[in-house]
Amino acid sequence: MVSVGDTAPEFTAPLAHGGIVEFTLSEELDDAPLVLAFFPGAFTSTCTTEMETFEDRLGEFEALGATVYGISVDTPFALQEFREDIGLSFGMISDTNRRLVEAFDVAMDFRSMGVEDVAKRAVFVVDSDGDVHYAWVADDPGIEPDYDEIYDAVAGLTAEN
Repeated sequence: MVSVGDTAPEFTAPLAHGGIVEFTLSEELDDAPLVLAFFPGAFTSTCTTEMETFEDRLGEFEALGATVYGISVDTPFALQEFREDIGLSFGMISDTNRRLVEAFDVAMDFRSMGVEDVAKRAVFVVDSDGDVHYAWVADDPGIEPDYDEIYDAVAGLTAEN
């Protein structure tokens, strides 16, 4: 699993953010710190609550210069609909090929439902050099992250600069 102190894996994936565009991590580091919030699936209860909470607190993160992204294995078109449906203003990265869940080592299965290789609920904070300064991964998909802890990690990172 990607840990604090590691370099975040480089990737290019579709980004739903009004339209569908290409997102390459190394090309977005100028907008760091980046908050990469992995979640199992759009339109599910806990994932919706999590993304809505990030939206509710988006101003706090932006005030620190941070950029927030949601990441799931849903298609970019489903993520675009999800954004519109719940009123998200931040971008959603589509990992339909599951390269990101593998690279960050956050894949999990819902075997009882016949679903494999979706994202665990996880959050990584990446600095402008591509280094991970915060990593949190839940083993229980029903647990949300500690949003204050994420904010503090971002604030600590921006205080260093």
